[in-house]
Amino acid sequence: MSSPSGGRPRAAAADPPTRATGTRLIPGPRVRRAGRLLPWHPPPAADRLLRRAARLRYPALSSALAALALAGCGVLILQLVHRQTGTVGLLVGMGLALLPLPFVLGALAWLNQTARVPLRHTLFCLAWGACAATTVAIMANGWASDFLVAHQGSATGETLGAEFATPLIEESAKAAALLLLLLPVRRRLRCRAERTCAVLARRSPAALRRSARRLRLRPQPYFHARPYTHPQTRSRARANPRTLAAGVVLGGVTASGFAFTENALYLGRAFTDDQQSRLDGIGLGATPSLRDFDSTVHTFVLRGLLSPFAHPLFTALTGLGLAVALTTGRRGLARLAAPGGLLLAMALHGSWNAAAGLGTHGFLLVYAALMVPCFAALVCFAVWARARTARHAQRHAVP
Repeated sequence: MSSPSGGRPRAAAADPPTRATGTRLIPGPRVRRAGRLLPWHPPPAADRLLRRAARLRYPALSSALAALALAGCGVLILQLVHRQTGTVGLLVGMGLALLPLPFVLGALAWLNQTARVPLRHTLFCLAWGACAATTVAIMANGWASDFLVAHQGSATGETLGAEFATPLIEESAKAAALLLLLLPVRRRLRCRAERTCAVLARRSPAALRRSARRLRLRPQPYFHARPYTHPQTRSRARANPRTLAAGVVLGGVTASGFAFTENALYLGRAFTDDQQSRLDGIGLGATPSLRDFDSTVHTFVLRGLLSPFAHPLFTALTGLGLAVALTTGRRGLARLAAPGGLLLAMALHGSWNAAAGLGTHGFLLVYAALMVPCFAALVCFAVWARARTARHAQRHAVP
């Protein structure tokens, strides 16, 4: 029944809305409380505060939190290494571990001309590998070693720890940096009541309305995901050299920081042991010679000269698998590339650790038959990526 003015009666305005099939209405008082929470016209002070908060950027906040977390991990790992090496051993180990680092980073910087990874991301990966990944690795390796020795015996537990537990822990810790850069998370305001969310978003400024959207995952620009192609044209999908090179660069930089801290630990421990053996053998007054530090020299030749690219090679496989998963147009390959790259990195790392217990001849055999071909393949990939990018730039250059 309509009113004389043509509208609905006043009493009908207060009637509850009709319940739709399969829906559940939120009571009115809950909506009124939400409306009073954020009025239609906020006070001037609150409006200015919201406008200032809207100017803040989540990358700045996340960068500050990441820097604080990595600084804390750096202090912790420095204390852990100092506890095992001493002050002199720590300084000597860091000095010797620093010698091969410029060559590794220089090679990755040359490849980065193709990947174009921002400097802040490479610095984050370097700090993650040197501080966070090593902290996790030292603690987790100690717990895993104690557990395996307690349940499997001394010899079997140490073998299982070196060949299986250590590659699993270390490669997973290094791969976490790539995952953090691959899928940065934008925080959004999350509400349980949809009706309340709608009222809050409708009666809020534009900045709060944008922040009320759902959680989104956005990859970095150098990790653009290619949409899946049609099965008839799937064979024409090609890998993106920039994405593949970015995966190698991020993995290699993360592993370079990890290798620096690990070399500092092993070299500092070897120097401390040699110094103690020299003091116990010939005393303090004798002039030291290079023969008195055989363990330090052997460790430096093995880790600094023969295998400076060992850890970067392992983690580069993980980054390459993640890049293939984002670039390929094949659905099956996209699902298997990332875990396959991680498992391949773990297998190569475990083989490298197992070669250390085979003696000098066994180690050289594994080094020549496994490490050298893998490193040569990585070098060929870097040259291919650079050459293809140069040809692409020359082809699309404006005359």
